[in-house]
Amino acid sequence: MGKSFIIRRMKAEDLHRVWEIDVQSFSLPWTESSFRYDYFVNKNSRMWVVETIDDSGSPQVIGSMVAWLILDEVHLGTIAVDSKFRKQGIGETLIRTLLQEMASEGAVRVELEVRRSNIAALSLYQKFGFIVDGERKNYYSDNHEDAILMGLTIGKPSTILPNQ
Repeated sequence: MGKSFIIRRMKAEDLHRVWEIDVQSFSLPWTESSFRYDYFVNKNSRMWVVETIDDSGSPQVIGSMVAWLILDEVHLGTIAVDSKFRKQGIGETLIRTLLQEMASEGAVRVELEVRRSNIAALSLYQKFGFIVDGERKNYYSDNHEDAILMGLTIGKPSTILPNQ
């Protein structure tokens, strides 16, 4: 039977573990200082972790997600799950959390970039209805891979009524 997990807002004591998972997950991981900046300084940042109970009974962070809410638009900055816990629906649950929580804060659109070769992530985003909006040529500095731009409308844009 699979382990149970919870998703909660990130705490300061999670930052080092979140960075470790990012390093494990990506060839161009965020720096630990980037996570610290988003946590302590960036008021637009929204940060979550996935936690499970390890074999000793202690909580263990096994995944994370960072997004920025700017007015009514969300940009998904990073999402990562520890390699030992992948393919258990955790990424899907994180995306569902993002969509629900950001819609409740008034967001109407979510956008992201993903490596062209990241078939698992592309498939996950498409499952939620994200569509390809374009590409950024040579976006990733480690291998000059293109980024696929994807977006999803999650709410109704606010209506500005003309003066009468």
